[in-house]
Amino acid sequence: MTAASPSRLRRTFPVRATALCLVSFAAFWVAQRLAGVTMVDLMVYRAEGRAVLDGADLYALRATENDLPATYPPFAALLFTPLPLLGTGLMRTLATAGNLLLLLALALLTLRLVTDRTGGRPLPPGLAWLGAPALAALAVWSEPVWTTLRYGQINLLITVLVLWDARYLPGGGPARGRRWAGAGIGLAAAIKLTPALFIAFLLLTGVVAAVRGGAARPWSVLARNAVLWFLGATALAAAVLPRDSWQFWSGTFLAADRAGHPEQTANQSLRGILARLLHTADPGLWWLAAALLVGAAGLGVAVGAALRGRPAWAATTCGATALLISPVSWSHHWVWCVPMAVLVLSEAVRLGGRWHRTGAAGLTTVFLTYALWWVPHGVERPELHQGPVEFVLSALYPLAALGFLAAAARVASRPGGAQGPDAEPAGRPVPEQRDPAGAEADRAGRQALAKE
Repeated sequence: MTAASPSRLRRTFPVRATALCLVSFAAFWVAQRLAGVTMVDLMVYRAEGRAVLDGADLYALRATENDLPATYPPFAALLFTPLPLLGTGLMRTLATAGNLLLLLALALLTLRLVTDRTGGRPLPPGLAWLGAPALAALAVWSEPVWTTLRYGQINLLITVLVLWDARYLPGGGPARGRRWAGAGIGLAAAIKLTPALFIAFLLLTGVVAAVRGGAARPWSVLARNAVLWFLGATALAAAVLPRDSWQFWSGTFLAADRAGHPEQTANQSLRGILARLLHTADPGLWWLAAALLVGAAGLGVAVGAALRGRPAWAATTCGATALLISPVSWSHHWVWCVPMAVLVLSEAVRLGGRWHRTGAAGLTTVFLTYALWWVPHGVERPELHQGPVEFVLSALYPLAALGFLAAAARVASRPGGAQGPDAEPAGRPVPEQRDPAGAEADRAGRQALAKE
């Protein structure tokens, strides 16, 4: 038997990748049905939509048998108003199908960003389109993605909106429709507050670029557009829901405990791991100090990566930092594990070495093991009495994120353009390894953005 030729493999890979994706998604769909998932968060969204249509008090509602409250800004509730018009079965089916499509979009956007700026040896131009189905086929079985679909959550939508805007970062390659630059981040922040950290990241990057004598305008324009989209969506919600908007922005948004007890195993933020480490439901100043320290460090790394022309590392670092410092980051919020895993694995392949590959494989495996659910958890709040092993298992996502920030800091410390052993010496420009038409489109897009 002769080995398949490379050309034949290239021809058959798209078909195989698509088939793998379809089989994986079908198996996932069956597994979720057999597990009897109720999509409890989707039911909360439906109740929020009903409250808007009925003129009820949005932030007084308690939905499902778990008495879950509304925790998102009022603009999100406006988007949920079509849900009460659908039957429960149809709504769940559409939510699952929509999330699977969003997972494909997340995989595609991740690979496109990595492809656009890999450094020494650029990936083949069509790799993103070819690799996205295979990446999605694996990612759907990760704990954050599984739980997102199990609950009917909107985490994939939020992440896709942010990564859509990451295409417009300098160094992100040619991207059409630059008039919409900033819309993704602005709308994501209006739906769920955590992405607002990306606006701070854009502003800070512009300031640092200006101080260094670089071009600050592309960053400030993106930040301005994101702010305008956020304010526009928030103003629309205030016009339609003035009472609920006043209630939310006058204090409800600060009530982090509305979402649940901070020490819950599912809370994979710094506040969650400190609550479990200190055996208290209120880590107080310890959490505030840790959040400020990690937030400053994470933003610093993201800015450094952005100014080195590595938009994928910059955006993913900012996303991981936002989840770390947020008061509550449930395990299903960590769908950022998809770009995190792709970046560290591609970096390990590029650098070589056993330690690089072991670390990258370990970080990726963390999100596939479901290990945080191996520890006792429940309404009796056993997380307040964890031992060392239980604590480590319930802190895996923040620990993996801190490891990712360390890797991102190393990447951001290298001269822009090349990231591997063949990198040019610091201070020397690295030529773009991109086709002339693509480079010209990128330059034209940046100029158009700067003129806005």
